[in-house]
Amino acid sequence: MRLGGPGSNNFEDRTGQGGGSMLGGGGGMLGMLIPFVLGRFGFVGLLILALGYCALSSMGGGGGGLTGAPSQQASSGASRLSPQTRQFMVLVLGSTEQVWTDLFAKSGSRYTPTTLVAYSNNSQSGCGAAQSAMGPFYCPSDKKIYVDPSFFNELSQRFGAPGDFAPAYVIAHEVGHHVQDLEGTLDRASAAQARASEAQGNQIQVGVELQADCYAGVWAANAKAPDGGRALENGDIEEGLRAAQAIGDDTLQQQSQGRVRPESFTHGTSAQRMEALRRGLTTGDPTSCNYNRV
Repeated sequence: MRLGGPGSNNFEDRTGQGGGSMLGGGGGMLGMLIPFVLGRFGFVGLLILALGYCALSSMGGGGGGLTGAPSQQASSGASRLSPQTRQFMVLVLGSTEQVWTDLFAKSGSRYTPTTLVAYSNNSQSGCGAAQSAMGPFYCPSDKKIYVDPSFFNELSQRFGAPGDFAPAYVIAHEVGHHVQDLEGTLDRASAAQARASEAQGNQIQVGVELQADCYAGVWAANAKAPDGGRALENGDIEEGLRAAQAIGDDTLQQQSQGRVRPESFTHGTSAQRMEALRRGLTTGDPTSCNYNRV
C-alpha cells in the first residue's frame, strides 16, 4: 500500500512494558475478562470467549515484530517496535482516521478516533487483561485497539498471508469495531445476545464481525496515497483476501481441532469473511455492509 498523510497521534507503544506477573497465565486472563463479558454479552458471550480463547491458544505464541522488529528482549520501558513497524501502524491508523472522518461527515456525523495500543506478550485494557494469545481486539470500555505486533508475523509465516495489506486489514477490522461502537451497533448486539439462544448469539456475533470486515474493505477502497491517488497497489487485494481466508472460523477450527463446528462460529467462515472484505473493497460504501440485523 502507498499510504499518505502525517500518520496518527492516537498511538501508544507499550511493547517494552510486557511480562507483568500480575496478569498470570491463560486462566488469569480469562478470570479478568469474565466480569466484562458477562456484563456486556451475558452467558452467551462468556461461552464465545471460552471457545475463542481455546482456539486462539491452540495457534501457539507469536514471533518477533513485523518487518524487522527487534527479536531481543528490550529493557523495561524501552520500545520493542522497529521504526518501520511503528511507522506502518501509525500510517494505517492515520489513514483510517482520514477516511472515516470524511465518511461520517457525509452522513452529517462526527468521527471520534480510536487509539491503537501496541504491546508485547501482555498488557492491561479497559476490558481486563490483554494477552498475545487473544489476538488483536477492540475494547469498547476504553475505546482502544490492542495489538501485539507478533500477530502480524504469525499471519504471514504460519497462516500464509504475507504482505503489508494483510496486517493493515487486521488493524482496519478493529477500527471497524470502533465505528460500530460509535454507531451503537455493539450495544444493540449485546442486548440482542442477552435475549438470544447460544446459536442465535453466535450468529449475531458473526454479523458483527463480517460488518467489521466489510468496513475494513471500505477503508481500503477510500484510502489515499501521498499523491492523492488510490493507496491500494497491485496484489494488495489478493493479500487481504488471503488473510481473510486464513482467519475464517472453519479454517481455524479445522487446523486447531481437526473438525468444524458451524454452530460455534463467531466470526464467519473463510468464504464469508472474504466476501465481506471484497464487498467493502468493491463498493467503498459503508451502507453496503448490512450484515448486521440488530
